[in-house]
Amino acid sequence: MKKISEQPLKFSRRKMLASASVAAGSVAVGYQSTKADSAQSAQDRAFRYCLNTSTIRGQKLGIVEEVDTAGQAGYDAMEPWFDGLNRYADAGGSLKDLGKKIADYGMTIESAIGFAPWIVNDDQKRNAGLEQAKREMDRLAQIGGTRMAAPPAGTARGEKIELMAMAERYAKLLEIGESIGVIPQIEMWGGHPVIGRISTAVSIAIECGHPKACFLGDVYHTYKGGCAFEGLNLLGPQALQVFHLNDYPADPPRETINDSHRVYPGDGIAPIAEIMQGWLKIGATPVLSLEVFNRDYWKQDAKQVARTGLEKMKSAVKKALG
Repeated sequence: MKKISEQPLKFSRRKMLASASVAAGSVAVGYQSTKADSAQSAQDRAFRYCLNTSTIRGQKLGIVEEVDTAGQAGYDAMEPWFDGLNRYADAGGSLKDLGKKIADYGMTIESAIGFAPWIVNDDQKRNAGLEQAKREMDRLAQIGGTRMAAPPAGTARGEKIELMAMAERYAKLLEIGESIGVIPQIEMWGGHPVIGRISTAVSIAIECGHPKACFLGDVYHTYKGGCAFEGLNLLGPQALQVFHLNDYPADPPRETINDSHRVYPGDGIAPIAEIMQGWLKIGATPVLSLEVFNRDYWKQDAKQVARTGLEKMKSAVKKALG
């Protein structure tokens, strides 16, 4: 039998070092890539997705079916309107059962929309508005809600309200909310003569002197009010807890655009990626609540609208983080 000669394996030092370098480099690149992906994934998960029921308001489902629609679509949270919640409660619906249904879907109630006239000059009307807000906060708390919108609702045409008076009235609303466990968020309506700009809303929050004061922002209202989106970068996590996410088209122009022209995030011209990138720079990751009033969407199947809206929001976040 022929003996097979034994040939020693030969590796030059240079080849060994080169191989080791390549291997180490591959590991490092993989580690850095994984680390970057993890950081982006963590930022993505930091945003929670909420359905404001205005988005499916035209379908007239009622709050129970609205909960089912949001839950089945996969939202993390809801932002109901008080008129729907009040109709349900006034008709004998169990708030405890509704709260359980929401929790069973793994959702929370991050905010709610109401129009109590808490800010007006008329003492009688304002006191009635505070009582209305108190009743609605109590109902909201019973279904697990923690925040509500506080817009300049009920003001008369041409009514003028001093900044410090608005701050005092907002502080009073916050005190009522604190006793119940619900935080009123000062909300601007773009172009509104009383609170029509970010600067006015935030000034009220600053001057009220309450530690839980915060701002409920909105992409559309920022644009409609002629405000610079860069102004949001002067705020922070305390101010930015919930933000209404939507978009707007180039036409009609800002002067004549209205709520019904709102579209899904990414379907318009709003600088949504830049807005979100600005939030991350200041450490803010507000709950993103889809709020549109598009009548074309109201003609469609509510479940499809909800699913599409969630996909559009997630796509907007992915684009911003990319």
